[in-house]
This record gives sequence, structure tokens and C-alpha cells, in this order.
Amino acid sequence: MTLMGSDQPLFRNSLLALYVIGPPTAVALRFLQAPYGKHNRPGWGPIMSAPLAWFLMESPTLWLTVLLFPSGDHSSNSKALLLISPFLLHYLNRTCLYPIRLLRSGTRQNTAAGFPVVVALMAFGFNLLNSYLQTRSVSHYMEYEGDEWFWWRFLGGGVIFLLGMAVNIWSDGVLVGLKRGGGGYKVPTGWWFEVVSCPNYFGEIVEWLGWAIMCGSWAGLGFFLYTCANLVPRAGANHTWYLNKFGEDYPRNRKAVIPFLY
Repeated sequence: MTLMGSDQPLFRNSLLALYVIGPPTAVALRFLQAPYGKHNRPGWGPIMSAPLAWFLMESPTLWLTVLLFPSGDHSSNSKALLLISPFLLHYLNRTCLYPIRLLRSGTRQNTAAGFPVVVALMAFGFNLLNSYLQTRSVSHYMEYEGDEWFWWRFLGGGVIFLLGMAVNIWSDGVLVGLKRGGGGYKVPTGWWFEVVSCPNYFGEIVEWLGWAIMCGSWAGLGFFLYTCANLVPRAGANHTWYLNKFGEDYPRNRKAVIPFLY
């Protein structure tokens, strides 16, 4: 038996928790936006620099994944190793590269860009839960022998994942670039910004759709559904914020996050 071979009850309860927290998250975000970025406001306790907050709260996706993966029965399986790679690739960008881009944009010196510690702690907790689930699912609980559809799912989902990641990284680059010039918020333009207000969120939703297809697991599907529950209402709030701030100067044909639909 592997080091964590007896964690099945924990895995099942954690998986249930991932599905349970999605609906209330979506409902809560319809009425209350996380107080950072465009929605920054006082009254949420101590704040920290945004680059440091992003690094710390996303970090479990790297160190916990690396710690847990070797304990799985499939830790040396080439399919499992290949499958976990996109997950780590996304979070290498989100945990390490994205905060560096924020630092270079001058976000650290912008006190208005402060990130509430309580929000960072909640995100840290979610990433602990999700990293545990995705890692244990891929390295231990998924079955690879006799899975005739593995390569079809991996290739099809992988293309979707990479397309979503390209949109996500490019969109983040545009938004970070707008911060460098100073002078407050501006209307982002170009490519996917001509279609939706939040292509960064759209790209991430597409990424985790691809991940769910690649995995073909309840853990992968749960992560995709939670991503939608988290990002779709946030995109709607951002879209409304843009419309209220820029009025007639903001393109009325843009949707919030899903091209041509919402």
C-alpha cells in the first residue's frame, strides 16, 4: 500500500465538497464581488501586495502537487505524468510568471491595488482542496490500463486546453500592460476584447473544460464546473463595471465572458 493508499474517505469527502461549494459561490458572487482589482473597497481587513497575494494563494497548486504525486499508485505511469503536466503548466504561469508581470507593471507600488488577506486565505484554501483532488485523481484513482479512449481525450482536450491558455495569457498581458501607463483604468481593446469584456476568464474556462475532457474524471469535471461558478458571475460584474464607468465609450456589442451569448 502506498503512503496515502488509505485516503479514500478523504478523497470522496473532498470531491463532494468541490461540488457542494460551487452553487453557493455562484449565488454569492451575483450579489457580492471579491474586493480586489476593479472592485477594491475598504472594510475587508488587512491588505497585502497583489503580486505577493497571487504567489502565495496559488502556490499549493505547485508544491502540494509535487509532494502528493509520488505517493500515487500511478506515479511512474507515463500517462499520469503526461496528464498532470498541463495542470502544472497553467499554475507555473499563474503562481510565478503572472506575479512577476504584475511587479513589472508597478502594481506593487499602487496602494489601490492592495489585495485583502482574507480573500487570499480563502483562495489558498480552495487551491489546497483542488490540488489535492486533481493530483490524487490523476496519480492514484484514475484507471489507465484498458482505457481505450485515453489518447483521444488527451489529444482533443489538450488542444482545447492550449487554446484557452493562449487566450488567458494574452488577455492577462493586455490588462497588465494597461496598468503600466498609469492614469487609471482604460478600455481594453484588440482580439478577444472585441468580443467579450473578460477574455482572460473565458480563456481559463476553456482551459479547464479541456482539462475535464483530458481527465474524464469526476475531479476534473468538478473543477471545470467550479471555475464556471466562480468566473461567470465575476465576469458579469466586471462587464457591468465597464459599462457604468465608460458609458457610451464602451462597445455595446461586447458580451461579458461567453462570446455572442453572455
